[in-house]
Amino acid sequence: QVQLVESGGGLVQAGGSLRLSCAASGRTFSSYAMGWFRQAPGKEREFVARITWSGGSTYYADSVKGRFTISRDTAKNTVYLQMNSLKPEDTAVYYCAATNEITSSARRYYDWGQGTQVTVSS
Repeated sequence: QVQLVESGGGLVQAGGSLRLSCAASGRTFSSYAMGWFRQAPGKEREFVARITWSGGSTYYADSVKGRFTISRDTAKNTVYLQMNSLKPEDTAVYYCAATNEITSSARRYYDWGQGTQVTVSS
């Protein structure tokens, strides 16, 4: 099992930036990749971005491509999500999760953090 703790959420104006962090502990060697997801009120959880621990291969949802950047620091077992040019529609609870597959499906991620709220005002 991998324990995940997100931080860095908050309130920001449209056009602003935030950086989310996800600190992983426990059986981190058992996970192949990490993903960021988000869930807005009344909506399903949606994929945002993913990155592999080794090699750092990345993949993004079309809605955030060019604005968000996922990265990782293997020495710190931490994954980051740099969010620029934020829009009100980016408002959601953001979660990080671990998987041992190359996938964007939330059902294939087996460990989740508690989430961090991101609110973008217009």
